Amino acid sequence: MSAPLLEVNNLAMHFPVREGLLLRARVFNRAVDGVSFSIREGETLGLVGESGCGKSTLGRCVARLYQPTSGSISFNGQDITRMKSSALRPLRQDIQMIFQDPMESLNSRHTVGDILEEPFIVQRLGDRPWRQQRVAQLLNTVGLPARSASRYPFEFSGGQRQRIGIARAIALNPKLVICDEPVSALDVSIQSQILNLLVDLQREFKLSYLFIAHDLAVVKHISDRVAIMYLGKIVETAASEAIYHQAQHPYTRSLIAAIPVPDPHHSVQRQVLRGDVPSPINPPSGCSFHPRCPVAEPRCAQQAPALAERGAGHLAACHLIQSVNSNLSGLTTRG
Repeated sequence: MSAPLLEVNNLAMHFPVREGLLLRARVFNRAVDGVSFSIREGETLGLVGESGCGKSTLGRCVARLYQPTSGSISFNGQDITRMKSSALRPLRQDIQMIFQDPMESLNSRHTVGDILEEPFIVQRLGDRPWRQQRVAQLLNTVGLPARSASRYPFEFSGGQRQRIGIARAIALNPKLVICDEPVSALDVSIQSQILNLLVDLQREFKLSYLFIAHDLAVVKHISDRVAIMYLGKIVETAASEAIYHQAQHPYTRSLIAAIPVPDPHHSVQRQVLRGDVPSPINPPSGCSFHPRCPVAEPRCAQQAPALAERGAGHLAACHLIQSVNSNLSGLTTRG
């Protein structure tokens, strides 16, 4: 089996919280706290969790928009964790990002042609006629007419703006695209169009995706494997179908049970999680999920469980896997 395209080991991103007159960093926001995963060529890893769990921060660390606090990021066999900006520039061609809000990520003062031409200018690729031809090709690839190049982002709908963002992300023929909730700001009917476009582009250009979302139903449509994130840590990862039908972690099961079922005659037992998500500045001891877990035991508050293998390619971080399977068996029935 070939080596992973991307390998992340024990990655942490702790932001200092500065307080007092001298703005000293007395505490830290543990946005990402010891995360490990890998992505192979042509694979899509879905990353799912509640808002504030550290998903987007993790994506920005992988893209090296943030300098991680600790851990390592290996891309295509090369350690990029501490690379300087000058060394990262050629690597930017291979790692690109699609952002959640296309209106915020596209410069409203530039035409679409200018926006799509900029990556080639930054990488010093081609002359002006060649770049303009590539812009027209990119627009056609994402389903927009070539004349869109002379218009501005505010003249387009939300779905069209996201297509422009996708065109910019694939402009340099990257190997890995980090999709940071690319459909969460779009109408449901438009979401399916954008997801289908991403699938088609992956097949055509052999792309790998880190697909970040808070909606498990959306992730199921596009992902080969799914990782569940809670309070800065990955608590379960497995093949997409295994996550939906054989979930091991109680948090994963609660997320799956919360997916709406479009059948009024189909009943699903809901597990309402108690309390709020703890602060990443002062996370709970032991298992970070134990204050909200319906099957927690005293040892869960004392010792953090390791992300251990529970089956072929199925990892989960829980002391009580057998207890979870028996006590929450009614939560994961999905057709």
